[in-house]
Amino acid sequence: MNFTEPMPNTFITASHWRNRYLLMRHGHSQANQAGIIISSPEQGLNGYGLSPNGEQQLAEVVSGWAWPVPTRIVHSDFLRTTQTAARVATHFGLPLIAEQGLRERFFGAFDTQPDTCYAKVWAQDAVSAEHRWQGVEAVSQVAARMCTVIDGWEARAQDETILLVSHGDPLQILLTALSKKPLTQHRDQTALAPASITPWP
Repeated sequence: MNFTEPMPNTFITASHWRNRYLLMRHGHSQANQAGIIISSPEQGLNGYGLSPNGEQQLAEVVSGWAWPVPTRIVHSDFLRTTQTAARVATHFGLPLIAEQGLRERFFGAFDTQPDTCYAKVWAQDAVSAEHRWQGVEAVSQVAARMCTVIDGWEARAQDETILLVSHGDPLQILLTALSKKPLTQHRDQTALAPASITPWP
């Protein structure tokens, strides 16, 4: 499949979705606070969790929950996403399901570098969804693994409300793919704020 073109939606059965999804970006993190890119498992699995601001965001989100109540919580296994998912799971009394397919996009040579480097990568993204400049994970690869997660849940569950807790770039790429838009346009999506939730469909 050529992910640079609008993707056919492989997740619809009989013209409708089997489940409802809540796409959640993790709360404000220590990496956000420090202004650095933390995208590798070596850095992100056990370090750079939620900042005090992020903890406050999560407290406000769960106390004023304005979305359907989730029946499952699936999350990236990075610390910041695990902590975000755990706050929601504790509130609703649900178990956590870790999913590597929801991990942060790997930013290659820019890992641990200032977050101003994102713009350099996004400029390349607008030209090609296949580029791996400076060892960055291709947009098409991110789209494939994120869509595989949803594809799996569509295949094995029905009538559930599934909260997917992931990261800014992967979620914007996913939303672009699900909207059947060219992946090179993923930065045209409204930027997802920390601790924000986007329902789908």
